[in-house]
Amino acid sequence: MSLTGLQVKDLFMKLNEVMAKNKEYLTTLDATIGDGDHGLNLNKGFTAVVDKIKDEDGNNIGDMLKKVGMALVSNVGGASGPLYGTAFMKAAVDVNGKSQVDLKDFRNMLQSALEGIKMRGKAELDDKTMVDSIEPALNQLKKSIDEGDNAVDALFKVKEAAYNGVEHTKTIIAKKGRASYLGDRSIGHQDPGATSSALILETIYEYVKSQT
Repeated sequence: MSLTGLQVKDLFMKLNEVMAKNKEYLTTLDATIGDGDHGLNLNKGFTAVVDKIKDEDGNNIGDMLKKVGMALVSNVGGASGPLYGTAFMKAAVDVNGKSQVDLKDFRNMLQSALEGIKMRGKAELDDKTMVDSIEPALNQLKKSIDEGDNAVDALFKVKEAAYNGVEHTKTIIAKKGRASYLGDRSIGHQDPGATSSALILETIYEYVKSQT
């Protein structure tokens, strides 16, 4: 199945709702090991995203994603703005000029997004960051495509892989950001960035499921 540009636009409206709903939850997670502003920042950022793309006609998904990335960089404080902004701007290149995207496009976008996050944040797997949910999700997506899963089944598995990654962050020491100052005391706490990434992937799954 494919999503049209207007469906992608609608998906960002859903993401804005999800971030608003989860802003306190994400901020509480961040308060234990970080600056305590992750949820508030993402809520502000996705509100700005909705405003930025409100006039999009859906004919160029890449251009829309570039605007999403720029809105996040401009409106989200801390590390999450540049990281998520870079992710969407890198993903935009893969679908520039396209008015529809399918599962293979999503794989390419997620790959580029992950590479952008790693480059910008200098983070790798097991550093207790958003990489710990996105990389397992990407690996699962590649596997699902290779095995011929339909979009809904594939995205369900992707979402599950992301949340398994979130659970894994509870067992490891933070090596990046303010959380790294805690050393061993960061063990037992889940990473807020990994959690927000999983929420985004879950929202994509729920949206695609609703369209079938």
